[in-house]
Amino acid sequence: MTRKTAHDFAPEVLQLFDRYVHGFLSRRGFLQSAAKYTVGAIGAEAVLAELSPNFASAQQVPGNDPRIQARYVEIPSPQGYGTVRGYLVQPAAPKGKLPTVLVVHENRGLNPHIEDIARRLALDDFIAFAPDALYPLGGYPGDEDKARELFPKLDQGKTRADFLAAAAYLKALPQGNAKVGAVGFCYGGGMANFLATQLPDLGAAVPFYGNQPSDEEAARIKAPLLIHYAGNDERINANWPRYEAALKKSQVRHQAFIYPGAQHGFNNDTTPRYDQAAARLAWQRTVDFFNQQLRA
Repeated sequence: MTRKTAHDFAPEVLQLFDRYVHGFLSRRGFLQSAAKYTVGAIGAEAVLAELSPNFASAQQVPGNDPRIQARYVEIPSPQGYGTVRGYLVQPAAPKGKLPTVLVVHENRGLNPHIEDIARRLALDDFIAFAPDALYPLGGYPGDEDKARELFPKLDQGKTRADFLAAAAYLKALPQGNAKVGAVGFCYGGGMANFLATQLPDLGAAVPFYGNQPSDEEAARIKAPLLIHYAGNDERINANWPRYEAALKKSQVRHQAFIYPGAQHGFNNDTTPRYDQAAARLAWQRTVDFFNQQLRA
């Protein structure tokens, strides 16, 4: 079966899906609105199913790949929810101490796609740690809709503290070289930006289509940034000129790339919004950036 891409869907439907994914539109609201561009309600249901993630088909690195070691760990977070649980992955045969990368998920928690991202980083010779922000609420529930419903119930102050604790854990990890990078997607992109405003010793931050901090917060950033945006993402891109000006004013080292024609979420290869060319280029840039910034 030929895999569908964003070009197979009406732009209006993609915009509705983006609003649905980010909690601005209910499932019922999406179906009612999308029915105008599909063959009625049945067609809208089918479109929603087609746009939803298919984790198995997109997996690149199996969890039992002999080249890596993967396990779940729990670490203390006294300023957050008390305990952070996450997925720790490293090369099976490391040569010396390795740089570490904190991987921050979208607004659905630690799903199979983000675990796969962590394993990909391990194959590129990094130690990757992907916390599950939903752990205090029972963890990623195995269903994207349920996960999305849980996310607004989090106390974001405590959740931010949990990710700060995760970064501190990586910095002190005996197998690591004490250099920490952060990469995040959508919600995680905003979190990567946030971490850069809070951690003067952060080695590098790579936000993929994430919300931007205020000008005052941006002025505190010391880490070099590599920023990825989708060309067709008005909601996130609207604030980029203001953020760019703030970064320049504060002389924050940064590179930003906007990928023409790509949709929000273009790096997520579990859905039709995935843009293979943009994702491969952005990911190679990300790995090269971490190699440059986090290795001695």
